[in-house]
Order: sequence, then structure tokens, then C-alpha cells
Amino acid sequence: MKALYVEEHGGPEVLKLGERPLPEIRGDEVLVKVRAAGMNHLDVWVRRGVPGHAFPLPMVLGCDGAGEVTQVGDLVSGVSAGDRVAISPGFGPAGTEESLSGRHHLNHRYGIFGETRDGTCAEYVSVPAANLLPMPEGMTFEDAAAIPLAALTAHHMIAHRARVRPGMDVLVHAAGSGVSIYAIQCARL
Repeated sequence: MKALYVEEHGGPEVLKLGERPLPEIRGDEVLVKVRAAGMNHLDVWVRRGVPGHAFPLPMVLGCDGAGEVTQVGDLVSGVSAGDRVAISPGFGPAGTEESLSGRHHLNHRYGIFGETRDGTCAEYVSVPAANLLPMPEGMTFEDAAAIPLAALTAHHMIAHRARVRPGMDVLVHAAGSGVSIYAIQCARL
């Protein structure tokens, strides 16, 4: 399959568009044919490298994506081939105190597609079924791929960190990024 990946850190010249193996799925995963992938600043960090952090290379970039389920693991229920889905970009180990309480991002083994395991800038990506977000009727793959990481980050900041409630005033500094635009929308809701 074709994919956008890096084998080493550096400038834009280290980006490779080439063939990578088709992902295999585990019992709790599905295979998604990617129809749209969103780019995020995380892709720049992975490409450049981050001092003190080792990324598992080679790495297919991309944390945001949307597509169609093509294969379903034998432990997965409620998902069928042909389902239109967006992909929630973060994942942690199942069954831990953090994941059971909805705070999987606090587990030290938490990861993000395109940063910890191969991401969405490929023809196919293997995804834990728990990371699938059903797409509403009429939503395009491009719109669905532009939402997850920025919107989930903003929602977490507004609803859980700042605990915004009705009647509160909210100031979002530098409202020009995806996260800040979604933060405004979450605060208004």
C-alpha cells in the first residue's frame, strides 16, 4: 500500500511517499480504507524529532483520518465492513484504571496514531474498534478527518480542565488554530 512515512528525523526532505506493508489486525481491531487524512502539527514533531523522545521509526504519519471499514477482527461487535468512520487518534491499554475511568490519556503507555504506531497517511490503517467514531449521514470524509484530535483536545480543555459551565465567560487567546476554534465552539455549547 502507498503511505507517507519517515525513516529518520529531519526536514521535509526525509518525507517518503512509497510502499509499506498492509497492516494486519488483531481480534479487537478493524482495518480502515482511508478516504481522507488530516495533517496536524504532531506530524511536524514526528518528522523533525523531539529531543529526549524516541519515536518508533519507520513511522507512517497522520493522527486524524476517516474512511470505510474493510475488515473486522473476530472480537469486534457492532461494526461491519462498509461502515463510514472517523478515527479517534489516542489510545491506551484496555482494562487499566485510567482507561476504565475514561482517562486513558493519563496512562504512561498512552499513544497517538502517527506518533506511537503507524498513522492515517496511508491507504489503510489498523485501528482498535474502540477508536471508531461513526460518521453522521451527509458528512464528508474530509470534514470527518479534520475534526478528531483538535476537537477532542478542545473538549477536554473546556469541559474537564476548565470545567466551563453555563453563564461563565471564556476567553480563548489567539483563536486561529484548530484547537482554539473548537474551544470557542465547545465553550458556546
